[in-house]
Amino acid sequence: MLDFLVHLDQHLMTLVADHGVWVYAMVFAVIFCETGLIVMPFLPGDSLLFITGAIAGSGHLSVWMAGSAIATAAIAGDNLNYWIGRRYGTRLFNERSRWLRREHLAQTEAFYVRHGGKMVMLARFVPFVRTFAPFVAGIGHMPWPVFAGFSVLGALLWTGVVVSLGYFLGNVPFLRDHLEVIILGVAGVMILPVIHRLLRRRRT
Repeated sequence: MLDFLVHLDQHLMTLVADHGVWVYAMVFAVIFCETGLIVMPFLPGDSLLFITGAIAGSGHLSVWMAGSAIATAAIAGDNLNYWIGRRYGTRLFNERSRWLRREHLAQTEAFYVRHGGKMVMLARFVPFVRTFAPFVAGIGHMPWPVFAGFSVLGALLWTGVVVSLGYFLGNVPFLRDHLEVIILGVAGVMILPVIHRLLRRRRT
């Protein structure tokens, strides 16, 4: 079952043929768990969105229903992960820990005050990081309204970009084979203005 979930993107077309509209629920569940459960960053994310978009482009799924399910799952998972981090994450920081000391918690809180919004939004485009960023935002006590706003924005951008790539370009072999690199490139382009601003501030 675990192997099936990890490689759900490879079985999606068969599932569409066998289970029809239940595929929307399956995709929702996988994206929700990948985003909302800190122990499941290995579940498919970008590839699942891309394949879902490609199948929708071939007419076997509704791109609007698929996109709505994915975006809703991403937002709900983000918020679950945030509140788990806020409620229980600070217990990881204590003076007996070699790596997670109280001063590290203070540094985390300070970082999320300055850069939390950008981190939450851009992390959505980076595998594994998108699973941990909401949890750390909760640990850093990032104000929930601010977190929620950037979470929604990041989820909508991520869903729109990756599903659209699959919908319009799903049959392009190069894009399909190098998807993760392309998504990281998109994230890099988005974060360049932030890096430029930080470097300019440091220089000043």
